[in-house]
Amino acid sequence: MASTVLDSDIFKDVFGTAEMRAVFSDDFTLKAYVRAEVALAVAQGRVGVIPAQAAASIATKAGEVALDREQLKRDAENVGYPIVGLVKQLSARLGEAGRYVHWGATTQDIMDTAVVLQVREALDLIERDLAAISKALAGLAQRYRDTPMAGRTHLQQALPITFGQKAAIWLSMTERHRERLHQLRPRVLVAQLGGAAGTLASLGEKGLEVRRAYAEELGLAEPDITWHVARDGLVETVQFLGLITGSLGKIGFDVMLLMATEIGEVFEPFASHRGASSTMPQKRNPISSELLVANAKAVRQQAGLMLDAMVQDFERASGPWHIEWIALPESFILAAGALAQAKAMLEGLEVDPARMRLNLEATGGLIVAEAVMMGFAPHLGRQQAHDLVYEACREALAKKTTLFEVLDKRPAVKQAIDSVALRRLCDPANYLGAAAAMTDRVLAKRET
Repeated sequence: MASTVLDSDIFKDVFGTAEMRAVFSDDFTLKAYVRAEVALAVAQGRVGVIPAQAAASIATKAGEVALDREQLKRDAENVGYPIVGLVKQLSARLGEAGRYVHWGATTQDIMDTAVVLQVREALDLIERDLAAISKALAGLAQRYRDTPMAGRTHLQQALPITFGQKAAIWLSMTERHRERLHQLRPRVLVAQLGGAAGTLASLGEKGLEVRRAYAEELGLAEPDITWHVARDGLVETVQFLGLITGSLGKIGFDVMLLMATEIGEVFEPFASHRGASSTMPQKRNPISSELLVANAKAVRQQAGLMLDAMVQDFERASGPWHIEWIALPESFILAAGALAQAKAMLEGLEVDPARMRLNLEATGGLIVAEAVMMGFAPHLGRQQAHDLVYEACREALAKKTTLFEVLDKRPAVKQAIDSVALRRLCDPANYLGAAAAMTDRVLAKRET
């Protein structure tokens, strides 16, 4: 019976994705446990810790064992962990070779390694979706490189920018996340094998040799030392997911505001009744954007939990480890959901350059007051130019006219520049600074 939005038949594909849920499902988790146990046996058979024949038998047959899920559930509830019950079942069904299952390992070795295997699969999905979002954003940045719109600070029109610049800023965050992912993998995709207190004492003089072979068998890096209570790799992974969803939340917040009736500059892709209201037929609500904001906040909470779980006692945690079992899967599922929503939204984003231009002109040229002031400064001096434009802005607001019309009547202005030059200064499209050049830089550096 579903009880949260992550497993609800109604909501699970709104907040998450089937692909990511599969990575953290019981099926995948149990297969990862068995895979870790098999790798351990293969490694030990290779270096002579257990008989090679037993290792081969475990490798051949363990994956085919039909586990009794109900019994495993009962054992896990009783013991507190699933590995004791798992090993009991494997040992019983693998004949003589079964006595060598889980040789010299501890529960956390298998569970940690299994989590790393899940994280590897999950990061592949994150990487794929980040690349798709990068491609969509690059397309927007290129297409609207020179499309002027109002830049806004403190929710007020500030200076002209381009929509290409805005998309390129979103793209720059995405590209940094792709870079972070490459840097993250070597720190987190590391096998775990330390034994009861992390010393590998149960494997005698061959402990390090077994661990090396174990990591190689799984395609993971070998740690320099046991990380049972040094959780920074997994914690960093969830902080990374927090950064991704935070960036997507910023994009969603921007799109949500730009969809407001009074602004109306961009819209999420249209689909019949998407974002509809049960009572207001005219509504087109920013559904994906709202989910991006919600998921960002949810992952942020999980990131805090993971940081809290770093504070662990001595050589094995008395509780903090369990926090990871909650926070890590949920973070990945929420991040995957956010990436899916962002991908769909950005690939079909509707942009209205005409409305952007109309909004640019809404203040009658006040948005380029700085441009006009800087244009006058060489002729009048900066302070005098500032005062003149300031007074002109107040007059334009009071008379509900344009800045050009007010300035064009002032003798001091006419002495400095002619009407043609003044009109050029008052055109927002002529005050875009290095927006296009910076957009080009981001596009040029983008990883394809």
